[in-house]
Order: sequence, then C-alpha cells, then structure tokens
Amino acid sequence: MLDDTPDDMPDLLDTRAPRAWAAPLVSTVVTLPGAALALFFGGLSPMACDSCDGARADRFTRSFDSGWAVLCTGLLLALAVLVASWALPWRQQHSARRVLLAVTAPAVVVCAFIAFVGLVDWP
Repeated sequence: MLDDTPDDMPDLLDTRAPRAWAAPLVSTVVTLPGAALALFFGGLSPMACDSCDGARADRFTRSFDSGWAVLCTGLLLALAVLVASWALPWRQQHSARRVLLAVTAPAVVVCAFIAFVGLVDWP
C-alpha cells in the first residue's frame, strides 16, 4: 500500500525543466541579429534626406528624432524581455512564461521597427 506522506510524493512544482534553455536560445538567435539590422537601417535612414533642405529637412529631422527614440526604446525593451526569458528559474512551472517571453522579444523588435518607419516623415 502506498504511503501518502509528503516524502514519497514527487515535488511537482520544483522539478527542473530539461530543455528550459531552448526557447531563450532560439529567441536570442532571432532577436539579436534582428535588433542589429533594425539599428543599422535606422542609423542609415538619415541619409534618405541628404538632398533635402529647408522645411522638408526640418520635418524629417523632427520626425526622425522621435522615431529614433521609439526604436531605441523598443530595442532596449526587447533586450530586457530577452534577459528576463533567460533569468527565469529553470523549473517546469515557469516554462509557459519563459516561452512567452522568448516569443515576445523578437516581436518587440519588429514592432519597434515598424513604429520607427511609421513615425519618420520620409522625403
């Protein structure tokens, strides 16, 4: 007959997840190059208005400054989400949160870049 004491029962909330590293690793491989590309293209975008002058250049500069702030903030947020996906304890109970954070990080990069492109008043 089974003894129902806590010593014989497995601790289901404290079991280590065997592949807890997989989702953050895939997210890192996708997020970091995506963020680097977004930062690269965002950094090169002022060249789109090299031939602009006067009011058109002023409009572009104002919109670029706000768009650049949104892009940089979004990339920092993506980095924070990525670090959080790695920092969660590697237990079964955190698996869903870890996967959610790992999926959110590259999505934040994409959203930040789309917001940047939408905010800039391109010539």
